Amino acid sequence: MFLKTSRYYAVPQTDTVLNGRTVRAIRLRRLPTVQGVPYVVQGQDRLDILAQRQYSNATQPWRIADANTELEANELVKTPLREIQI
Repeated sequence: MFLKTSRYYAVPQTDTVLNGRTVRAIRLRRLPTVQGVPYVVQGQDRLDILAQRQYSNATQPWRIADANTELEANELVKTPLREIQI
């Protein structure tokens, strides 16, 4: 269901019934303990750009989300001068 490079690759899957139809889903992924580096959000920051700068890979903004407790990842960069972990 997922590529080997996906963070969901090793997460167990389960079948569940939704609206009378059986669907395959993944179980909740436990967040790893991440030692982020403090970063102060600037006005035009975007998670993909921060991921590119930090990890040399713009497709890994989930690593920044994992290092913080915000439920909606894009909220991390909405408030300038907020300190987050990257």
